[in-house]
Parts: sequence; structure tokens; C-alpha cells
Amino acid sequence: MSPASLDEALVAAAQGGSTEAFSRLVERHQQALRAFLRRACGDWALADDLAQETFLAAWSRIGRLKAGASVRAWLCGIGYNKHLTTLRSRARARTREAIYEAERPAGSRASAEDRVALDRAMADLPTDQRACVALCLAADFSHAEAAEALCLPLGTVKSHVARGRARLLLALGVSDDAS
Repeated sequence: MSPASLDEALVAAAQGGSTEAFSRLVERHQQALRAFLRRACGDWALADDLAQETFLAAWSRIGRLKAGASVRAWLCGIGYNKHLTTLRSRARARTREAIYEAERPAGSRASAEDRVALDRAMADLPTDQRACVALCLAADFSHAEAAEALCLPLGTVKSHVARGRARLLLALGVSDDAS
């Protein structure tokens, strides 16, 4: 059986509801789709995510695939459209972020050096402490919400936040007037 006729048989079976047939289509075309998306995106992790999204979309759209159509081309088309959607979404996010930054009062903006120092100081925190600081100080979670999200005792979260905050202030050379 030729590859094209095998694809046609698998598509027909998948259109009939066979998850096994669709699984075989995924096995046959996932490497080509991932390779295409990796070249198109330049980001392997994003390409792998887009490939998974592509197969999910393809499963829900398998009934629309016309007989004799190239499965590989169809999948690459879905994947490329997902890639373009991601690019547009990221561009919108960058625009929103730029507008937000432009509208913030000048005194509330951190300098580039401060942001680099903060990122470096955050990276130096122990993993659990960094997670607590990120949730409580950056994402405005309450200590209780952070404890629930991280599956840590409330007291541990509170101490991680206090210690992490102190280390960040020290790294930024800011005095802690709150204590």
C-alpha cells in the first residue's frame, strides 16, 4: 500500500471515529510537522507545543479533510496558522506592555539596571522561596493563596516571603523601612 493510500485509509477510519487510526496518522506525521514548526518558529519548545495544539485541532477537524488531500500539508497548514496566531498574540502583549509602561508615572518605573539586579537576585533565591516571593509580592497572592497553590504550610510561605523580600532588598541596595 502506498503512503498516500495508507493515509487515505487512516483518514477515512479516523473520520469514522477511530482514535487508533488518528493515532497512526499522528505517528506518521508528527516528526515532519515538528521539524517544519521548529524551522518556522526558531523555538523548539514552542514548536512542540504548537504541534500538540495542531493535532488536537486536527482531531476536531478531521471530518473536514477532503478525500485525497495531503495529510502532511493539511497538518502543516494548521500548525502554521497556530504559529501565526501565537505571533499576533505576543505582538499584542508587547503592545499592551509598552502602553502600560508608557502610562506609568516616571518615578514608579524601575531602571534597566534595577530590573537586571532584581532578576539576578530572584534567580539566586532558593526555589520554594522564589516561588513564594513571585506569588505574594509579584502576583498579589495572599499568603494563604500561595500556601494552597504551592502545597506549603502557611507559616513556611510567610517566612519564605519575609526572607526572600529581605534578600531582594539587600541585593538592590534598598533599606527596609518596614521593619
